[in-house]
Amino acid sequence: MTSDNPGRGVAPPARWGRARRAAGTAAASRARRRVGTVLRILAALALAGGVYAGFAPGTAADAAKDAASLSPAAKEGKALFDTNCTSCHGPDAQGVAGKGPSLIGVGSASVEFQVGSGRMPMARQEAQAWRKKPHFTYDQTQQLGQYIQELGGGPQIPAGSMELTGTDEQQAAAMARGGVLFRINCASCHANAAGGGALSSGKFAPNLEPATDRQLYAAMLTGPQNMPVFGDNQLTPEQKKEIIAYVHTLKAQEPGGWGLGKLGPVTEGLAIFLLGMTALIFTTLWIAGKS
Repeated sequence: MTSDNPGRGVAPPARWGRARRAAGTAAASRARRRVGTVLRILAALALAGGVYAGFAPGTAADAAKDAASLSPAAKEGKALFDTNCTSCHGPDAQGVAGKGPSLIGVGSASVEFQVGSGRMPMARQEAQAWRKKPHFTYDQTQQLGQYIQELGGGPQIPAGSMELTGTDEQQAAAMARGGVLFRINCASCHANAAGGGALSSGKFAPNLEPATDRQLYAAMLTGPQNMPVFGDNQLTPEQKKEIIAYVHTLKAQEPGGWGLGKLGPVTEGLAIFLLGMTALIFTTLWIAGKS
């Protein structure tokens, strides 16, 4: 009886063995490539992790160590900051995109101006922060400022009084110099009478009447909002005090009564003319009606 498969029982040709060996070699090569790819990915991840660890903010242990190095006032300020400021400025005061800028390097002077004048915390996002009743006490503001100062440094208001020293004649001369400096550097935005004025894009230069001496000094030192920075190279500490003394003269009670916003003699003359002429016309009509 003949077999239907004449090749049964016959040894496979040699090329079959070669094919199997080639297939095994290809599979091993693919496996080696996969292992190499995985190793390269792991190496890249390890490198990226090392770079991140070198440049990323510190760990909780580092944060605890930094907190331990703070002064007592700064520790109190940090507690206030963590409770009231992190949603906009971030837990490390490095800012939050679209909400609040980084506070690293702004110094305690900026905190005293922004927080002490009630501009911070902001009630809502606006073109410019408005002055309002302060949310923190003076001592709390100082603690916040100390924390920001120790965190990243920056401008500080010098210790001591902002008042001028010397004889009455010397103080009068200093106030006169302050008036010149104010008209050169400040009046273009705040107006000659320091009443403030409108700027572009919904911003404005505020009225300086409610500002304290330290807030005026801090504003010149830090340049908040659209205001330029007047560092000690632009205006010396003594010149800043002279400007503050001049602003005090603008806050003084008007000896002539109603100051009409200190807009000048043209406004005063127009007011007198309108009020006077109106009174004369009504008086004339009243007399004519009685006669």
